[in-house]
Amino acid sequence: MSVRRALALAACGLAGGSVLLSAVVVGKQPARGGTDSEPRPGGSAVPSAAPPGLLLLPPAASCPPTAGWIERPAGSGSYWDSNWDRREPLALINLKKKNEETGEEELASRLDHCKAKATRHIFLIRHSQYNLDGRADKDRTLTPLGREQAELTGHRLASLGLKFDQIIHSSMTRATETTEIISKHLPGVKKISTDLLREGAPIEPDPPVSHWKPEAVQYYEDGARIEAAFRNFIHRADAKQEEDSYEIFVCHANVIRYIVCRALQFPPEGWLRLSLNNGSITHLVIRPNGRVALRTLGDTGFMPPDKITRT
Repeated sequence: MSVRRALALAACGLAGGSVLLSAVVVGKQPARGGTDSEPRPGGSAVPSAAPPGLLLLPPAASCPPTAGWIERPAGSGSYWDSNWDRREPLALINLKKKNEETGEEELASRLDHCKAKATRHIFLIRHSQYNLDGRADKDRTLTPLGREQAELTGHRLASLGLKFDQIIHSSMTRATETTEIISKHLPGVKKISTDLLREGAPIEPDPPVSHWKPEAVQYYEDGARIEAAFRNFIHRADAKQEEDSYEIFVCHANVIRYIVCRALQFPPEGWLRLSLNNGSITHLVIRPNGRVALRTLGDTGFMPPDKITRT
């Protein structure tokens, strides 16, 4: 692919089809023999004269179609799917049961009954450093440094002064041990273990990496489970929840990275572009209207530099 074509495709992706003409900074352009226009299919022309250092790109209309998974919903002006968690009030009621006598008043009442009122704060914690030489999961226990990291993470969470509702953690040894240490700093907070949050290969990454190539069947098996974890745990608050909640999930880098991409409606295939330190804190906020915000991603600023690892 030529440099000009590659830049044109990149500009199309950024413009989303809304810009008619784009310019990208490049090196000095070759002379065009004094012409001031360049023929295009159909007999039209685009200006070829550009300030030094600029390359004019073709109109966005000539770009290839956008990938299907990011097409805008019909009639909307945004890429955001407000019913991403299937908890939009209109999606929760049966319009066929609408009472013809009360009409719109009853519909408004039923919609209000289904609306979330509280905000959910999701704290995703990556487990601490563990013994990489262990053959079985039970042998992959935390290293001494890993236990220090968990202590620091627990202290940081406690210092936030929040009333945490629960700690849900992966059933793998390194996540369970990290949870036990963190929970000492949060007395009284219940702990729940689940297999859904175990480490795995969520989806084939794009771009691929050479140092990590699991079998295709692993994506097939792990991907469904990790997606199930996302659907079970990451959503707006239930309509019955009156107060904001603060929940901790102790799990693994691949799981957290995939969840972040899905929650923000970013391409899930990009999960491997994110990097998370051991014991790091990722903070997601889910508003009652379904809007999602990422407060922090992989924060370890509370750890001394010599305690930070990514194994």
